[in-house]
Amino acid sequence: MSNEYTHVLVAVDLTKDSNKVLERAIPIAERNHAKLSVMHTLEPLGFAYGGDIPMDLTSIQDQLDEHAKQRLAEIADPHGILSENQHVVVGMPDTEIHRFAAEHDVDLIVVGSHGRHGFALLLGSTSTGVLHGAQCDVLAVRVGKDGEVDE
Repeated sequence: MSNEYTHVLVAVDLTKDSNKVLERAIPIAERNHAKLSVMHTLEPLGFAYGGDIPMDLTSIQDQLDEHAKQRLAEIADPHGILSENQHVVVGMPDTEIHRFAAEHDVDLIVVGSHGRHGFALLLGSTSTGVLHGAQCDVLAVRVGKDGEVDE
């Protein structure tokens, strides 16, 4: 296999399934001598509540951001992924993944996918959005199968 990939981006949701997704991406990056970045996207609180809450959510968003950074480090650090290659961004997940991939010359995006029935549910909303808008290869790693326990 030639060095097809030079930069692999792993998009994780910070659940237990994140380790499975990362563990599938690491050998691909190693075989290709590719840079490995891992990211998590937080949706803005204003999107979640539709702007109906008459208060400043900045401090809560900051706390969520800090918690996400800590959780991402817990997932990435044991695999030797340096902090400068760990990214937490705020926005819509598929949009932010596409933006990051374009800005950082990513040529493979790895995401988790829940195995559901029907094409619309095949990948899930985030992974479907990533797949449809990506300008590079996308690997969907099946996660969360019934009866499967990840530690």
